Amino acid sequence: MSATQARQAPSARGVFFVHSSPRALSPHVEWAVGRVLGEAVNFAWSDQPVLKGAQRAEFYWEGAQGTGAILASALRGWEHLRFEVTEDAGLGSDGGRWLHTPDLGIFFTQTDTAGNVVIPEDRVRSAMERAGANALELHRELRIALGQAWDDELEPFRHASDFNSVVWLHKVG
Repeated sequence: MSATQARQAPSARGVFFVHSSPRALSPHVEWAVGRVLGEAVNFAWSDQPVLKGAQRAEFYWEGAQGTGAILASALRGWEHLRFEVTEDAGLGSDGGRWLHTPDLGIFFTQTDTAGNVVIPEDRVRSAMERAGANALELHRELRIALGQAWDDELEPFRHASDFNSVVWLHKVG
């Protein structure tokens, strides 16, 4: 899907979370997101207390299905940038969640309508096959499938925004 297609009829929405960006990189992040969405964007940047000199922002977006993947692809591999993109599930489409850290790169997982991570059957079967009867190995395989390493690295940056208005889907109970 091209950026032009992503600008057509909004049928998906989500949130782009910049967990940490060096100040000098922040305008480039806005430019990249605006290019994907087909319009200039301005984020409400705030200091990221977890990492000196870094900023954080949250931005709600709307676009065609697949825009979340285009946003994540446009920013993956950017050095020193930690981000998360969510795309809500819609009629006839699963949602998605993309996590990026400088050390780990990018991780993608499907999500359901409640924002829960969905692990496909073949991935669960593969984990079971590799683990055999070893429960600790099965635990390790499932943590990999859930993207636990990315969540572990991003969690301190997420807590820095506890007083912001965004409600995390995985915390809704």
